[in-house]
Amino acid sequence: KPSPDDEPFVKVGDEVKVGETVLLVEAMKTFNPIKAPNAGVVRKILVEDGQPVEFGEALLIVS
Repeated sequence: KPSPDDEPFVKVGDEVKVGETVLLVEAMKTFNPIKAPNAGVVRKILVEDGQPVEFGEALLIVS
């Protein structure tokens, strides 16, 4: 979600298109949009808002 008061970009069950922004990841106080690598339906979101993540970590499942 773009800010704490906004709705998330996607939720489970949403259809996404290739290149659509699905998440934001903060790195060094900069928010980086994470885009869907493929089209499909969001099956599962694997991380919580504000949770630290590692490079290469799966963040959600789209199929």
